[in-house]
Amino acid sequence: MKFTLSWLKEHLETDATLDEICTRLTEIGLEVEDVDDKAAFKPFVIARVVSAEKHPQADRLKVLMVDTGTGAPVQVVCGAPNARAGLVGAFAAPGTYVPGIDATLAVGNIRGVESRGMMCSEKEMQISDSHDGIIDLPDDAPVGKSYAAYAHLDDPVIEINLTPNRPDCTSIHGIARDLAASGLGTLKTRAAPSFSVEGETPVRLTLDLDDAKLCPGFSLRLVRGVRNGPSPRWMQQRLTAIGLRPINALVDITNYMTFDQGRPMHVFDAAKVTGNLTVRRAREGETVLALDQREYKLGPSNVVIADEDGIESIGGIMGGEHSGCDENTVDVLIESALWDPMNIAKSGRSLGIITDARYRFERGVDPEYMVPGLERTTELVLELCGGTAARAEVVGYKSHEPKVVDFPYSEVKRLTGLEVSTEESNAILARLGFTVSGSGERVSVSVPSWRPDVDGKADLVEEVMRIHGVDKIKPAPLESHAAVNGRILTTLQIRTRAAKRALASRGMLEAVTWSFIPEDQAKLFGGGSPALKLANPIAAEMSDMRPSLLPGLLTAAQRNADKGYGDVAIFEVSGTYENDRPDGQHRVAGGIRRGTASLAGGGRMWSNAVKGGGKPVDVFDAKADALAVIEACGLPMGNIQIEQGGPEWYHPGRSGTIKMGPKVVLGYFGEFHPLTLEALDVSGALCGFEVYLDAMAEPKKKATRTKPALELSPFQAVKRDFAFVVDKTVESGAIIKAATGADRKLVTGVNVFDIFEGASVGDGKKSVAIEVQIQPVERTLTDEDFEALTQKIVASVTKFTGGVLRS
Repeated sequence: MKFTLSWLKEHLETDATLDEICTRLTEIGLEVEDVDDKAAFKPFVIARVVSAEKHPQADRLKVLMVDTGTGAPVQVVCGAPNARAGLVGAFAAPGTYVPGIDATLAVGNIRGVESRGMMCSEKEMQISDSHDGIIDLPDDAPVGKSYAAYAHLDDPVIEINLTPNRPDCTSIHGIARDLAASGLGTLKTRAAPSFSVEGETPVRLTLDLDDAKLCPGFSLRLVRGVRNGPSPRWMQQRLTAIGLRPINALVDITNYMTFDQGRPMHVFDAAKVTGNLTVRRAREGETVLALDQREYKLGPSNVVIADEDGIESIGGIMGGEHSGCDENTVDVLIESALWDPMNIAKSGRSLGIITDARYRFERGVDPEYMVPGLERTTELVLELCGGTAARAEVVGYKSHEPKVVDFPYSEVKRLTGLEVSTEESNAILARLGFTVSGSGERVSVSVPSWRPDVDGKADLVEEVMRIHGVDKIKPAPLESHAAVNGRILTTLQIRTRAAKRALASRGMLEAVTWSFIPEDQAKLFGGGSPALKLANPIAAEMSDMRPSLLPGLLTAAQRNADKGYGDVAIFEVSGTYENDRPDGQHRVAGGIRRGTASLAGGGRMWSNAVKGGGKPVDVFDAKADALAVIEACGLPMGNIQIEQGGPEWYHPGRSGTIKMGPKVVLGYFGEFHPLTLEALDVSGALCGFEVYLDAMAEPKKKATRTKPALELSPFQAVKRDFAFVVDKTVESGAIIKAATGADRKLVTGVNVFDIFEGASVGDGKKSVAIEVQIQPVERTLTDEDFEALTQKIVASVTKFTGGVLRS
């Protein structure tokens, strides 16, 4: 929200400086984001052309001698057609930055003639689009004085960062009211508009809606015989200062009202309106050419204003080009209406239209100012454009019923810690427009019509707090507890952090991707149900809640590859959505590796090759990442089971499923199916995983948080190798499990270190070599002990896998 200092002081009687006003705005919750003190205009001064001679080397240039009020005239080469002796204009000396040409002036030489400055046009100073010639001021303009001060261009512009719950401060009048309530001046009250009316507004208006709240009120007035030329200079300067382009008087008045009073208005050229107007839902497929020269396709969710020929305006958002006002407008219809904030927000977002009107209507405007806003706009039209006003037509509006909030004064102390007297609380609320009734420690407070954000007693506490002074809240330490605090984070929060740390330590970078994905991507990964389709997506292609983290990560990796960064390892720990119920949302740790981005190192470098890196990533990289997450979350790795295969988006022969026991699925890993990558338009060596953190069981509660004493065996560990010939269909995990179960007290680790297939082991067979770590606990093992253990391991593997010891 932008406004100028002089504009604010039209509503606020105050002697406060710019710095004091900005400080107070931030103190009362209207944070100042930027202040433009117009210092860029300070170097421009008023100067008089003493003489103007033809340039000796150029027919269209003139050599001017310019009196800048500082001594001897300076020589300036100028090409403006209106440059002449006696002209008074704006001069920029060397060293001045000229915004319109985005350049800092220096002493120049133009066709052999020295030029020591520049006589400027309005476009070069960016105060208008006029570039027909240099600025031409009255003869009595004070030479040598600041041009900005003379032309009122030195008016500072303040920009505040307005929160969505403060629709009352989308107007300069509302901001002034807050400042006055804080004690920084007095709010000015403007006299009610007064003008004569003649006759009725001939255009009738009908509200044809199945839900009255879509348009709770509509007022309309015809003004005949207007002259729609440029708006006055003071209005143009204010609109330009806040970033709006002046168009014509009628349009500029509506823009002025939008910022001055927070009341969006609209004007129709009455000659272009056929018959009467109807407020209705748009019909499926109807289109309108809007004022931004774009055609919009509408539907029943959009509310429109239509005449007998079709749509003339998208209600509360943007008018139509057909009935827009221009220099030929003679009779004008002025509209002031109320619209449903939710419908405006949804329509604006679905159509992709952002306007100042939408910004205010979707937050909520003052319903009681609908008719007064029409009166004030009419007064401005009559004042600036002339004409005769007809009687206004008001349809559908029912008087505002103010909300009444029960307010115990004790809530101020309870919620803020501030000691504020009941008298001061009452005074603050009264200055803000609230009406306090009753007495004692509990009163009733009537909420003004311009504060739709105030619903309960906590909101009233906030009003008292911010005006009394947030800076008056004294800092206080948290109360200490005699006992040691218990655990603060939940198990899921702890596991989320642990998963992130584990993956980051494995060289992966954390990514944050959209929770919304295209429907075709959602269907690829098991989603796409109607229950997960967004009613109001931020973009047409982001229509569904994601069933998996992988689509976002895969497309992110491809975008990196497209920009030359092919070796990517990224992860995300976030939510996925199975259905629209609370239990359908899951916490998932997912990641992908692309190219040669393995743990050993990415890129084709000799140093990586020495470490085993530089090779394309595969299923085993994804498996290691997934198991690292599970281990970091504190699950017993000895109970983890891995089965071959996974969901259909993984490669069927290069993927796996991680389980805890026979039923609980903890996640999946593997390389991706070529058809999945093709559908996503993704290429390259890729592998990935997903681990469901919320599928992990809660850890068993321990009697104490103290870790048990570390017990290390004093005896030397021993490693023995075995090679078993098994069917090709037997998984290595089954052999590991069987060998481990042979003697859980002595066997502390089993690893596969070689797999061999060939004619020497037989058709349909393979040889799996394992390394078994044996840790004596009570005594040093003898040869007979080792032989007995060896027989137990061989017997266990034979029993559970059918394997035989390779000879």
